[in-house]
Amino acid sequence: MTHESVWKKIITHACLLIGVAISVFPFYWLVVMSTNETSAVLAFPPKLTFGGYFMTNIQHVLEKIDFFRALLNTLFVAAVSTTLHLFFESLTGFTFAKFTFPGSKALFYLMLATLMIPGQMLLVPQFIMIQQLGWLGSYKALIIPGMAGAFGIFWIRQYAAAIHDELLDAGRIDGCNNFRLYWHVGLPVLRPALALLAITTFMGNWEDYMWPLIVLTDTSKFTLMLALAQLKSVHTQDYAMVMTGTLMATVPLIVFFFLASRHIIAGIAEGAVKS
Repeated sequence: MTHESVWKKIITHACLLIGVAISVFPFYWLVVMSTNETSAVLAFPPKLTFGGYFMTNIQHVLEKIDFFRALLNTLFVAAVSTTLHLFFESLTGFTFAKFTFPGSKALFYLMLATLMIPGQMLLVPQFIMIQQLGWLGSYKALIIPGMAGAFGIFWIRQYAAAIHDELLDAGRIDGCNNFRLYWHVGLPVLRPALALLAITTFMGNWEDYMWPLIVLTDTSKFTLMLALAQLKSVHTQDYAMVMTGTLMATVPLIVFFFLASRHIIAGIAEGAVKS
């Protein structure tokens, strides 16, 4: 190994370490703030070491909001919405990729065109529709309007296009109808794409604030983002308590990410089925 190649490796690893440190520091700072008092959070220079007020801050959060009820509400909405997303988007994307029917291309491009519509423009029409259906204040208003999206369909369609037609022909010989081809042939191959789609969909529902704020009226049905917003006060602000609540809401999301990412890696390893 030459002297020049050694220095290249050192510089590369140094840059990677710096990038990792920059990426991890916000989460580290969140944990530090959660273990200190607000006075330490606002101190200058900032305190970068852990304190001893974590349990106290957790107690303040639990006294201020019904955290665990909001957590269960968010888990329910995110889980149901993600399940519906995966089913309808994978079914539609697989259909666009492997079956042709009159107007299929035009319908697909029309669906892609909806990606150019800003989500904020749809808030008022969706709210009027939800109000007329009588769903205002219910979980149906959070789940049903967004149970399928153009990006997810496009993502699955692009991945499913790589499935060889020979696999489908073998399934037809075994007596599979179109839905069984999707269920028994398509889904196993789409596993990595579904895992990534599950992560993005679940995180999007978990972090959603605007739409639940518009349609939910009962505080007992509030999701975590709405509940965390109640930690803010008009006159005083306990930043340590707010950061602790944010950390408590982030931990389940991190756990879900690592669980789903395992399926992405396992699915990639099994992806040779498509070849």
